[in-house]
Amino acid sequence: MSTQTLNRPAATLETWNAPHETRQTELQVRPGSDDEEEIEAEDSDVEFDLGDDDEGEAKDEDEAELERLVFGDSEGFRENLRNFNLDNEEDVEDGAGITGLEGLDDAALFVTDLAPGEVVGHAITTNDEGHASRDPPAWEDSDDERLVVSLAAVPRLRKLRLTEADDLVNGKEYSKRLRRQFELLTPRPEWAAHASQQPARKRRRLSGDVYSSDDEAAYADDVDIDDEIPNTAPLAKLLQDAQTLVREPEKGSGKKRKIRPETLDIQRTKDIPGIQPSAITSLSFHSKHPLLLSSGPSSTLYLHHLASSPPAPTPNPLLTSLHIHGAPLSTTAFQPHSTRIFLSARRRFFHIWDLETGQVEKITRVYGHQHEQRSMERFKLSPDGKSMALLGSARKGGGVINILSTATLQWQSQVRVESRGGIAEFCWWRDSRGLCIAGKNGEISEWSVTELRIMARWQDEGAVGTTTLALGGQHEFVKSPIGTDRWISIGSSSGIVNIYDRRAWLAEPSKPTTLGQPVPPNPSPTKTLDHLTTPTSHLAFSHDGQMMVMASKWKRDALRMVHLPSCTVFKNWPTDKTPLGRVTGVAFCEGRVVGGDVYAALAVANEQGKIRVWEVR
Repeated sequence: MSTQTLNRPAATLETWNAPHETRQTELQVRPGSDDEEEIEAEDSDVEFDLGDDDEGEAKDEDEAELERLVFGDSEGFRENLRNFNLDNEEDVEDGAGITGLEGLDDAALFVTDLAPGEVVGHAITTNDEGHASRDPPAWEDSDDERLVVSLAAVPRLRKLRLTEADDLVNGKEYSKRLRRQFELLTPRPEWAAHASQQPARKRRRLSGDVYSSDDEAAYADDVDIDDEIPNTAPLAKLLQDAQTLVREPEKGSGKKRKIRPETLDIQRTKDIPGIQPSAITSLSFHSKHPLLLSSGPSSTLYLHHLASSPPAPTPNPLLTSLHIHGAPLSTTAFQPHSTRIFLSARRRFFHIWDLETGQVEKITRVYGHQHEQRSMERFKLSPDGKSMALLGSARKGGGVINILSTATLQWQSQVRVESRGGIAEFCWWRDSRGLCIAGKNGEISEWSVTELRIMARWQDEGAVGTTTLALGGQHEFVKSPIGTDRWISIGSSSGIVNIYDRRAWLAEPSKPTTLGQPVPPNPSPTKTLDHLTTPTSHLAFSHDGQMMVMASKWKRDALRMVHLPSCTVFKNWPTDKTPLGRVTGVAFCEGRVVGGDVYAALAVANEQGKIRVWEVR
């Protein structure tokens, strides 16, 4: 193989600026001098393949094509500019290249990596305000329009930008982007997807009563009830339509069920929500509606609906409350067979709240007896709702009780008992024809409202500072001169509770006495209970007299349940772990009012302002 020695001339600016086609021809091979040296191929800096002219022309075409593809040319640029389409739509034969993702947003092309088995739901479509609900927002902040947030200044907010130049947004746009980012990262729960697909709310009646078209339309405007989650109707509408609060009795619920002694089948339910700001000193149930009334020295009265959840939105919801300024409430009670509530404090006046109209009436005096009624803090309403017994403040010669009419609020009669220390407690007979009055010295007086006289006086055995009494049950002697209550229990300051059977007095009348009364002057108690060691503060009977609860507020967890007629204390309840506290109020509610397979409901209030509820089955 022969080699040629090449002398490389210096490159001039004119040579490199010449056209590409002429550069190769200008590069000539010049013969060397006489004493030229032979240079091997591997030692030379540049080698040129001196081939035929045809091969050089083909190489020039390839280089020209490569240069056109890499750097482009003016002719191709003009052609591409003419064929450019703003919509970027091209005709594709036989559907080749169609992926179905052409119309999606950039955010929809990404998915969130989740654990195996989880599925990412579709993002919730929001309106202009960023709300996914059909309903308008309940509240809007006017400062959102004036608020300015920088998305580029805070590193953790840069992911909310739509473009790199996006920076300042107002408050509404900022909340909308936060909501969108949250929906992208958090899968939509099934219950939310199900709720969004529900049809519009349907209006229906809460009861099966027949209404006129006008009444039904008016009622539908006030009460909206969803098929899945019913709402609590307004209080006035609840009270006007009694069927909304009273459940239909189940089969066999009308039969009298007997409670077994010694063992109590009791189950705790949801507590009454909220903690009242003071001790609850007054607690009572409505006789026909599942309503619980509570109050205390905080001057506020609370009305709760006793209902489980579901169907109620929340268990035992609060219906309404009433605050009486400057009146620490001591006694509150429903008026039977009415929609009114009587409430009083240690003041010269008391109030009447009509739930149907919402009007609160203030009664300032008992005309003609102002000097005997300087305080109206303690009263009792008769079971028929027609009379009100007010404990007078005068203690001269014993104690005084004034009887008022609940219809006219006028004074009707008065009973005065000669008891050392005054009156400890009093209670209406079941038939509302009289009162049973206990003096602090242990003397019990049976007073008739119809005859306006004392029917009997008798002494509680072993009474040491009588504190409270209660009547319960019912006997068969309808024409009894001392009412139709079978049981009477009397508590004392020593914690002893005596239970008497009044039916035994009527079935076997005592020998004629100088008093001519149907009750022996010193009867023996049927049972004496000594389970409480501090003064008895509360006694209450169930609706049919098969159970009695006794409690003392002076000691923690001092509460016992008693079975009647065996007069035995239940052994299995309450236990050491039953959360009672210092009991300040107890109340029973009949099972048919509560509904279900329930004999009665027991509510217990304590000094901490809590109310707990149990169901006896």
